[in-house]
Amino acid sequence: MWYRRNLDIPKEWKGKKILLHFGAVDYRAVVFVNGAKIGEHCGGYTPFTFDITDYLKESDNYITLCAYDNVRGHNQPSGKQCPQLHSCGCSYTRTTGIWQTVWLEGVNSCYIDNVNFVSDIDNPSVNIKCCLVGDFLGCTVKAKALWEGKEVGSNECGVYSGFIEITVPLSEKHLWEVGEGRLYDLELTVEKDGTMLDFVQSYFGLRTVCLDGRAFKINGKPVFGRWVLDQGFYPDGIYTAPTDEALKNDILCSMRLGFNGARLHEKIFEPRFLYWADKLGYIVWGEHANWGLDITDMGQIQYFLPEWLEALDRDMCHPSIIGWCPFNETWDFDGRQQYDELIRLVYLATKAVDPTRPVIDTSGNFHVQTDIFDVHDYEQNPERFASYYEKIVDGIIEDQIQRKPEWSYRQSYNGKNPVFVSEYGGIRWAPDKAEGWGYGEAPKTTEEFIERYKGLTEALINNPYMIGFCCTQLYDVEQEVNGLMTYDRKFKFDPEIIRRINTQQAAIEED
Repeated sequence: MWYRRNLDIPKEWKGKKILLHFGAVDYRAVVFVNGAKIGEHCGGYTPFTFDITDYLKESDNYITLCAYDNVRGHNQPSGKQCPQLHSCGCSYTRTTGIWQTVWLEGVNSCYIDNVNFVSDIDNPSVNIKCCLVGDFLGCTVKAKALWEGKEVGSNECGVYSGFIEITVPLSEKHLWEVGEGRLYDLELTVEKDGTMLDFVQSYFGLRTVCLDGRAFKINGKPVFGRWVLDQGFYPDGIYTAPTDEALKNDILCSMRLGFNGARLHEKIFEPRFLYWADKLGYIVWGEHANWGLDITDMGQIQYFLPEWLEALDRDMCHPSIIGWCPFNETWDFDGRQQYDELIRLVYLATKAVDPTRPVIDTSGNFHVQTDIFDVHDYEQNPERFASYYEKIVDGIIEDQIQRKPEWSYRQSYNGKNPVFVSEYGGIRWAPDKAEGWGYGEAPKTTEEFIERYKGLTEALINNPYMIGFCCTQLYDVEQEVNGLMTYDRKFKFDPEIIRRINTQQAAIEED
């Protein structure tokens, strides 16, 4: 796919460096300015930037981009994009090319290229790691934290390399919590000889995430994860939401149904979604889109790890992200099993980049090295479903992997890791459609659906060894009709009924 766009550079940018930013292009992007190739990027979900200053003319500039996408080649993560001509089952319409924002930026001789934050709630402060580009020697970086417009902390440091680290103590402590997205504003200034070279505004949340025995804790308090599967598809834009309000509305609808977060499933979601999750106190799992990628050989890591590291770097600052899950359901490929050391290496790399959050190596199956033992289980009978998880304290889990003799040897619970069922339900419900994909036999009435959903959910809420659940799914996607909303985001049931079921006190919260 080819794009071309004529380009005018603002006159007030004369003498500045001109940066060209792409939010995401699926999959391999080759970029040209005025016919000259300036660079390329592989990865359909992460941002990239080129300095195009030296390629520009006084006028009549143009940008050309070629996007190459091959979901059938098995050498790229493609998520839920269907490799067939038309979508089917739980795979959907493909996305190719530019699907996130493209923009220009004019910068001075020294500018902030990247910044990451880690907060400390015991000694209220934020540690800032900042990368600078250009003529940075002799510069000073000043950091200022604000709460509701009032300065609550500041610090500054000289710049002696392209990387600086600065800690800002906070005079007021306001914790970011579930449902309470309390955010500090942050201002960063780069100065040299009394001249401001760059100014960046951002924000951060003051919170911690940890595993304590079998409990998942935020700010030291046990939290039961009432997660829902969100796949980030839209009827018109497919991967691209129609408006910023639509991104926010998906979270508000989820919260109205009694969920406190989501698995952002088989897609690296756009930053604006994460912004609203931060603002609203919505807890999410950051995932990659590994489906479609052959991971039966160690060499395939070249198609996964670089983009995953870019995603970690882009999203580490978001307080709403409470854990990482690079892989999902790593099924065998053409009869070949996953290469376990590839899964382990990605887990270890994730922990090395971000030691502040738990990591699930591969959600559902087949676990190699993980902080949380999560399983997927679409059993539709609530009594049987509950019975499979009654002996967690004895180190026994009878999930859908253990119930299949041909799979059971591939993973087993060690009796130590926290546990949650990260996919369940998936109940088909589209009585106005003759066909539709989902799990199990569809209920015949609304009452039957509610009763089944209630039974399955309470089996997890009432289990004292569950740290949470993740229901499949928030809304229908194309032919998959197991959402609690339709694809155009209309509630299928009275949301208050679902909310009352989801928000019952969990056994783990009683302690």
